[in-house]
Amino acid sequence: MARFLRPLVRGTTYTRWLHLWVPILFVSVWLFIDMSKPWVPAVLLIPLGLIPAVRRGEGVQAQFMLARGGGAAAFSVAPSVTWWDRWRTVLWLEARMVFGTVASFLTVWLPATAVILVRAVFDPTRVDTPLMTVTVPPHWAYALLVPLPLLALYGAVVGLGELITAIAHRLLGPSPTERLAALEERTEQLLERSRIARELHDSIGHALTVAVVQAGAARAAGDPAFTDRALGAIEDTGRAALEDLDRVLGVLREAERPASSRPTLTEADRLLESARTSGAKVDAEVRGPVESVPGPVSREGYRILQESLTNVLRHAGGVPVRVRIEVRDGLLGLEVRNPLTADIPGPGRGSGLRGIRERAALLGGRARTGPHEGDWQVHVELPLR
Repeated sequence: MARFLRPLVRGTTYTRWLHLWVPILFVSVWLFIDMSKPWVPAVLLIPLGLIPAVRRGEGVQAQFMLARGGGAAAFSVAPSVTWWDRWRTVLWLEARMVFGTVASFLTVWLPATAVILVRAVFDPTRVDTPLMTVTVPPHWAYALLVPLPLLALYGAVVGLGELITAIAHRLLGPSPTERLAALEERTEQLLERSRIARELHDSIGHALTVAVVQAGAARAAGDPAFTDRALGAIEDTGRAALEDLDRVLGVLREAERPASSRPTLTEADRLLESARTSGAKVDAEVRGPVESVPGPVSREGYRILQESLTNVLRHAGGVPVRVRIEVRDGLLGLEVRNPLTADIPGPGRGSGLRGIRERAALLGGRARTGPHEGDWQVHVELPLR
């Protein structure tokens, strides 16, 4: 019984019924003007539905009055773009008027029938039929029939509400073009989240690795001068990491924030110096006009170099590192090599190496990571166009 009566305490039951009544206001005004032509409102709905903006208005109404829970996203709130969308809107308006007429009729006559049955219990009641008028004598049995029209009204309220909502999903739902656009937007959002996750991993991971290496070296050295230099390096690296974190969080706070605020390869000296102060012996070679590398390629190249140096410090420590950055023949080449140690990541393990390969693949390039001629190598080629 509780499940049967649950729609009575649900707000959408009444908003759907009200939604069905709205078109009847327009029909009532017309019938007040000319009752001899009740079909005119249905004809006037055709050019009205062909107006692109009408679809948006109907979609907004459906969201607020028909949807429940998370169902609002099932209705399109964009103007009609294609003729198919316009004719779907016309069909929706016609269906809404037809079912609204039925709803208004039932709302008036079913309660009236219940009242007539109540009166018939005590007084003689006249019933008009198309063929004759019949006077029904009073009888107590009519009281047993009183709940029937009320139950019918309850079923009509719930059933027509569900039916008009189902029709709205079909006629006001997103078109294939809108679904494709929503899918593309969702894909862009997922790619942006993945990029932000990589940004945080590369930047914060690099800073923490440098801090751990420097702190450990300072404690082992027992030299006040070296400790001062280590603390300075930790401070500089931490400050740079905070700047990177602010950039990344800025992307989350401001969807339109330009990507140009992210660091590029022209700032690679900062990474190399950070690695040197952490104990690595970095030998860097830069060939070609790095400043002419397009922004997206340069920014991803910076992150790849950052992750490569982080891996060296994390797994190899203070070892000789050879870094080569070369711009030639429409390609940006990045190579980071260091001697192999016992503690190295495998070719397929670690989110850092996977992130390097993903960054290269997104730009149409390629990345190789793993042992090569006695060294651990990260070799990346990114096309400039």
